[in-house]
Amino acid sequence: MPAEERTRIMVKLDDLLHERRMTLTELADRVGLTLANLSILKTGKAKAIRFSTLEAICRELDCQPGDLLAYQIHRD
Repeated sequence: MPAEERTRIMVKLDDLLHERRMTLTELADRVGLTLANLSILKTGKAKAIRFSTLEAICRELDCQPGDLLAYQIHRD
């Protein structure tokens, strides 16, 4: 990859929560995660996500993994 390109996985959790009129606290309770860990994911600071966590979030938000995650390329 050329030095002027940067890639990033974007987490669109905030958009999905807003569309479903659900709070982060409510989702945390439903999927069995701490609010702090879910907040790290929401803000894009997470380095990884377990498939079981992804599955639980998708189940509760009635979405597909591609609705939650996006691949983005930044060109400088």
